[in-house]
Amino acid sequence: MKLSVPRRVPAVAALALAGLLATAAPAASADPAAGPQAPVSALAAPDIPLASVKAHLNQFQSIADSNGGNRAHGRPGYKASIDYVKAKLDAAGFTTSVQQFTSNGATGYNLVADWPGGDVNRTVMAGAHLDSVGSGAGINDNGSGSAAVLEAALAVSRAQLQSAKHLRFGWWGAEELGLVGSRYYVNNLPSTERSRIAGYLNFDMIGSPNPGYFVYDDDPVIEQTFKDYFAGLGVPTEIETEGDGRSDHASFKNAGIPVGGLFTGASRTKSSAQAQKWGGTAGQAFDRCYHSSCDTTSNISDTALDRNSDAIAHAIWTLSAGTTEPPGDLYENTADVAVPDAGAAVTSTVTVLGRSGNAPAALKVGVDIKHSWRGDLVVDLVAPDGTAFRLKNSSGSDSADNVITTYTVDASAEAANGDWKLRVQDVARYDTGYIDSWKLTF
Repeated sequence: MKLSVPRRVPAVAALALAGLLATAAPAASADPAAGPQAPVSALAAPDIPLASVKAHLNQFQSIADSNGGNRAHGRPGYKASIDYVKAKLDAAGFTTSVQQFTSNGATGYNLVADWPGGDVNRTVMAGAHLDSVGSGAGINDNGSGSAAVLEAALAVSRAQLQSAKHLRFGWWGAEELGLVGSRYYVNNLPSTERSRIAGYLNFDMIGSPNPGYFVYDDDPVIEQTFKDYFAGLGVPTEIETEGDGRSDHASFKNAGIPVGGLFTGASRTKSSAQAQKWGGTAGQAFDRCYHSSCDTTSNISDTALDRNSDAIAHAIWTLSAGTTEPPGDLYENTADVAVPDAGAAVTSTVTVLGRSGNAPAALKVGVDIKHSWRGDLVVDLVAPDGTAFRLKNSSGSDSADNVITTYTVDASAEAANGDWKLRVQDVARYDTGYIDSWKLTF
C-alpha cells in the first residue's frame, strides 16, 4: 500500500457500468442487510489451502533475498516476482499478458490473466499489487494479497470453474509509487473494455500480524458479499478507512467501475475495542513492520491470511455466478444538462407513462454525471409528487471524478406514472460538470 494520495486524481472517461448481479448495482440508499442474491445453482467456493498461499510467500521472500532484499519497481526482484506468478498461471491454463510501462525512469510491469469462458461483457476482476517498497521484501505489503489472489486463481483452474461471468486477475506494478501500474492499465483500456468490468476486487495487506478485519464500503453488493462471509465465521468486520483511495482499487473506482476489497491494517494503532473483538494487542500497530525491512515471512498472521484467502474465493465464486433476475423496463433521458459551479440545483426529467399502480420497492436509478470533483455534488431523485430521495450527499473527502453508478430506491409509496426528476446541485466552488444521462429501471 502506498503512503499517501494526492487531493485530485486525473479524470478518466467511463461508460455506464454493468451491475455485478444483473440489475443489482451500487446503491447508496440500498439496504445492505438484504445482501446480494446469488442464484441457487451457484457452486460453493473451495477452501483455499493456507499452506499453498504461504508457499507463494516463501517464494517471494526467496526472490527478495536473491535480489538485494526487495521486490520494488525497477529492481530485478520485481521482474522475478512477475515471472514466478506468470509461470504458475500459464501452467494452469490461463491466458496471460504482461503490460509494460515506465515510471521514474524504470520499466514496470503489470500481469493480467484471463480464465477462458464466461460473459466478457460482465467481467469480474480480482487483483493485488506485486511490488514492495525498496526497504524490504514486502511479504505482508503486498505479498499477502498477491499470493492469495494467485492461489484463488489456481483454485479456479483446479475446479475448472465455468462461471456465468468472465474472470480476470491482475498483479500491478509500482503501486508504492502512486498506483502507477493499475492506473496505466485502466487508462489504456478502450472505453468499451472498461465498461465490461462489472466489478474489481482489491486485496492489499491481508495478513497483518496484529490484524483487523476491514471491508471496503465502495460498492454495497461487493461489501455485503464479504460481510456475509465473515458473519458466517462469527468474525465482526469494520469499514476500511486507513487505506481508502491509497491502493489500486482507486484506479478502477475513478473510472466508474464498482470496487471492493479486504484489508487487515497497516500503521494505525489497534484500539482496545478492536483488540477485544479480534484479539491481538491494543495500542500496537496492525502491522509494526509496515514499509520496513522486517516485513518478511515472519510478519504474517496465519489466521488472518487463511480467513481472507477463503473470503477471496467466496467472493469470486459468488459474484461470477449467474442470476435469473429480469432486466425490467427502462426509461431514460440522454440530454446533457450543465451543472453550474456552486450554483442552483438543476434537474433532468424522465416521464413514465402507461404503468399501473406504484413504483417498485427496488427502483433502479442509473446516473451518469461527468464532474471534475464529485464530492461537491448533492444528488436527489424527485418523484412526481415532489417527494425527494437523497441519492448522494456532498463530501469534502470524496476526491474522485464523475458519478457513474446505479442507486436503489424504495419508491413503493409513489405512483409509477408521472414526471420523475434527477436533481443535481454543486455546493462548492472551482469544479464543473454536467448530467450526461440518467435512467429509471422498473
